[in-house]
Amino acid sequence: MNLDAGELAANMFGAFKDTLSDKWPDVKDYAEAESKKLAENFIMIEKLKVTGVITQEQAKLHHDIQKNATRSVLLTIEGLGLLAVEQAINAAMGVLKETVNGALNFALI
Repeated sequence: MNLDAGELAANMFGAFKDTLSDKWPDVKDYAEAESKKLAENFIMIEKLKVTGVITQEQAKLHHDIQKNATRSVLLTIEGLGLLAVEQAINAAMGVLKETVNGALNFALI
C-alpha cells in the first residue's frame, strides 16, 4: 500500500482543526505546515522501510522525532498548553493510525 501525502496531511489538518478550534485563527498556518511535514515523514518512513533501509525501531524513532518537532512548534503558539497540544497530536495520529500502520505492515502509531 502506498501512502498519499495529500490525504494524510488533509486528515491531520482536519483533526488539528477539530481539536484546536478555540485557537484556530492563531494555529491554522502552523497546523497546515505541520500536517504536511508529518505526512512527508510518513512517506519517507514507508519508502525506507519497504526498501529495507530502516528497521521498525528506526521507523518509530523517525516518527517520534517529527512528532516532537510538531509538539514544539505548536507549544510556541501563545495560549496553547501542553494538554491541548497533546490532544491535537493524538487526534491527528488517531485519524491516520489504521492507514499508516496498514501501509507499513506494523504498528508505528
